[in-house]
Amino acid sequence: MADPRALFDLTGRVACVTGASSGLGQRSADVLMAAGARVVGVARRVDELARWQADAGDAAAYVVANLADRTCIATLAQQVAAPFGSPDIIVHAAGINTREAASDVTEEGWDITLALNLSAPFFLSQALVPAMQAKGWGRIVHFASLQTTRAFAGGIAYGTTKAGVGQMTRAMAESWSKDGITANAIGPGFFPTELTKAVFDDPERAARNAAQTCVGRNGRMEDIDGPLLFLCSDASGYVTGQVLMVDGGYTAK
Repeated sequence: MADPRALFDLTGRVACVTGASSGLGQRSADVLMAAGARVVGVARRVDELARWQADAGDAAAYVVANLADRTCIATLAQQVAAPFGSPDIIVHAAGINTREAASDVTEEGWDITLALNLSAPFFLSQALVPAMQAKGWGRIVHFASLQTTRAFAGGIAYGTTKAGVGQMTRAMAESWSKDGITANAIGPGFFPTELTKAVFDDPERAARNAAQTCVGRNGRMEDIDGPLLFLCSDASGYVTGQVLMVDGGYTAK
């Protein structure tokens, strides 16, 4: 039997991670580099990306882009391939939650939520898939949510996109897994990120969320490492079209 640890080795792989300027996106980029991949981070905030790249070293590069602007996708696909070659792995961690109640949703809030959370992952994947097909290997990993299957107050636009991410993941698997490209999603519970700052700034609310889980606590950044590496590596070669909930059992109760 081959060394099982080799299943998780990403040496020689190239990854693109959106939302790499902070939070779970940056954590994802760091995990993939630790496993041997070279990583191109994509986000809007140049200062944060530059700091991340400086800390990460030669295995990291970055591209500044507004993913909500669909007209930049074709150019972006070329830009992310420039530093290390076309990506073998794409992790879609960029996202927005406007937290507008249903009666208060604006057209602007709705449009940017769909553009960033749903349209950008599809069209960027579509642009990068041909190179994966040529290699016969690829990994597409989306970030789903508790709201992929549950309704939260103030989350109608966000939840709609995350439900869409679940179906898009399955549809991508149906379309491209025959070419060696798996498509899966991670559904995080409550992790301390910019998107959930309002939750963690309220200790009582954070405690209620922790109590809802089976393990009795909210997520820590390191809790994402293993599931992400699994879905980005050879270890998950026969896993596709799935949403893996990394939520401490929140959705099990």
